[in-house]
Amino acid sequence: MRQRVASCGMAEPAGIALTLTVLGVLLVISVMFSRASERFGVPVVLIFLALGMLAGSEGVGGIWFDDARLAFQLGTGALVLILFDGGLNTSLASVRLAARPAAVLATVGVVATAGLTALAPPVAGAPCTAALLLCAVLVAPAAAAQPAPLRGSGLSLQRRVATTLEVESGANDPMAVVLTMVLTQYIVDPDGVAAWSTAGQVAVQFAVGAALGIAGGYAGRALLAVGRLRAGGLYAVFTMGFAFLVFGVTTLANGSGFLAVYVAGIVLGNGTLPLRNSLLRVHDSVAWLCQIVMFLVLGLLVFPSRLLDVAAVGLALALILGFVVRPLVVALCLLPFRFARAEVAYIGWVGLRGAVPIVLATFPVLAGVPGADWIFDVVFFIVVTNAIVPGGTVAFATRRLGLERADPPPPRAVLEIESVQPLGGELRSFYIEPGLVVCGQRIADLPFPDGAAATLIIRGNDLVAPRGNTVLEAGDHLYVFAQPADLSFIQLMFGRPELE
Repeated sequence: MRQRVASCGMAEPAGIALTLTVLGVLLVISVMFSRASERFGVPVVLIFLALGMLAGSEGVGGIWFDDARLAFQLGTGALVLILFDGGLNTSLASVRLAARPAAVLATVGVVATAGLTALAPPVAGAPCTAALLLCAVLVAPAAAAQPAPLRGSGLSLQRRVATTLEVESGANDPMAVVLTMVLTQYIVDPDGVAAWSTAGQVAVQFAVGAALGIAGGYAGRALLAVGRLRAGGLYAVFTMGFAFLVFGVTTLANGSGFLAVYVAGIVLGNGTLPLRNSLLRVHDSVAWLCQIVMFLVLGLLVFPSRLLDVAAVGLALALILGFVVRPLVVALCLLPFRFARAEVAYIGWVGLRGAVPIVLATFPVLAGVPGADWIFDVVFFIVVTNAIVPGGTVAFATRRLGLERADPPPPRAVLEIESVQPLGGELRSFYIEPGLVVCGQRIADLPFPDGAAATLIIRGNDLVAPRGNTVLEAGDHLYVFAQPADLSFIQLMFGRPELE
């Protein structure tokens, strides 16, 4: 008996070590290959999916994994933190600029895209509810998939288009989730969910999600204001726990937990955050980790041999969705908002599919929907296909349609001030354009208010201490400390602050 216990005790650490070794190898390879994917214009998510498939049961790794429930649970938790991170980094100015068009795209656009795709010949022969379920799973573009090709090419997208895509991608994931859940319940139990009440359920879930998201965001602000944590790392633990709390409470209250967590992130991120920059960096790292783990798990879950059986249907749907349905729906939804033709074409084209459709495709499998495995395989095939085609052309489309924005180059170093307590002044960075009046002027000759001062100049690879006789040169990144009341005057001299 003792020998058996001893052998089990020796085997267990070895098993854990092997599991962690495999996980470490997959994470390191995923990160190392992400740079190459950006350089060649391929969405980084495909690298994660491909590594998961290679490590899976039919790949060289031979890791057997077919637990759809675990994949759904991991995917749900990951999406909560990804959407919360997206909300934290979404400014109210972006929401105000793109709220109306993004809201139409995320509601009417999602329903119209699902309905029109369900009429396509590849799925027209399927039962109506099953066809709608397949298409509802497909209609959520992923925010995380879109910026990578642009970052790798060094391009910046025009603000109105970028903010519309940003807010839409954060808002229509909840819509796709609600549609998928309601349609799945209707297929499993037609008598339990009346078809005519589906619209009412969607409206209720969105209303409850938005209300609890706003309330939760302000509650989080209040707790952070009164709480004084001794360790700075605990603030990130608090905000992640807060995200899960908002999602769970809203879901139990029959609301859209995904919408609530995104809205709560916006409310919280636009308030005063202790150790703000460090906190945002932690959430950015956690969001990336969630994406990598989620895509690796989904790659493990798929069986590549089954994708050949759905290749014809998947390719046809991908082409119809990418070239016909999405552009048409976007054009109609944006018609009242006076977008330029190039902007409409771009938004219609950059409808990349990401992790959300694949995660949603596991829900019908768990619910026992007839043909759910086929739906999952089709969705997986379409996600990969649509990510490759638009993903490889995002940079080209941005240049071709003239939608790139001439942003100043980022500084080689960043100066930051972090504090748990709110501070009376603010530190802002300004890029010195050649056409500015201050360019070529001495610091001593500039009319700084009494409560403001130049604190640091980043000039190429050099850090320059700004003194009275220091001359501002084109290309400098100037850091200015000022009181909030003086910021408008400072911006008259130096223009819009960087990183806004």
